[in-house]
Amino acid sequence: MDPTQRFANRVEDYARYRPGYPPQVLDTLRRECGLTAQSLIADVGCGTGILSQLFCEAGNWVYGVEPNASMLQAARESLRGYPKFTAVHAPAEATTLPIAAVDLVTAAQAFHWFDAKETRREFARILKPGGWVVLLWNERRMGATPFMVAYEHLLVRFGVDYHKVKPLWNKNALPEFFGAAGFRKAVFDNPQILDRAGLTGRILSASYMPHRGHPSFPPMLGAIDNLFDDCQKDGQLRMEQETMMFYGKLVLST
Repeated sequence: MDPTQRFANRVEDYARYRPGYPPQVLDTLRRECGLTAQSLIADVGCGTGILSQLFCEAGNWVYGVEPNASMLQAARESLRGYPKFTAVHAPAEATTLPIAAVDLVTAAQAFHWFDAKETRREFARILKPGGWVVLLWNERRMGATPFMVAYEHLLVRFGVDYHKVKPLWNKNALPEFFGAAGFRKAVFDNPQILDRAGLTGRILSASYMPHRGHPSFPPMLGAIDNLFDDCQKDGQLRMEQETMMFYGKLVLST
């Protein structure tokens, strides 16, 4: 399936149950990348606007660039109270933004879906001189607790193409993407507390899991209920995860 359409039937679950990003993201970018309330942001692959909201709340102008119309409409709706948010229906490789338009380009939970070579050229085009690229992922700590181990087993058992999607996130490709100037890395604790509906919604938000109408959908729901019953405490589960942030300035070869 076209990666830009993988989440078209998961928008509601994605917007409601995917985790946000911790305030340390902004603290680090202010301290190390010169982020201010006047900085212009291009949040590329913005999805339903989860990261865009963090910048909007900080007072930034944000271009939310997203190729999936349903995801972008969800971002418009969730961020309609922020007049500095502008939705842009475009892919990462051709954002339609002007040359030297923004101070930071961000991509949260999305960069692994992009064509890295074309995206690199486009990011360099829309960045102001001295601008920064910031790539973020929320990563599960898969072996941290018995629940996290069991959660991973459920994904492997029922995932439609989990074995293909999982290797797409490859941090070994980042040195080539950023170029000679290199990049920095920051890691922040970012746990998520889930009730039964939250656990189900979190799993259904993943593009590699069976969706309604798939023959594996009913048994998967049963397995999710069993997982919750086995691991919950006082009606809640703790998803152990961390936000990994990679940031740097692009250096293009001449």
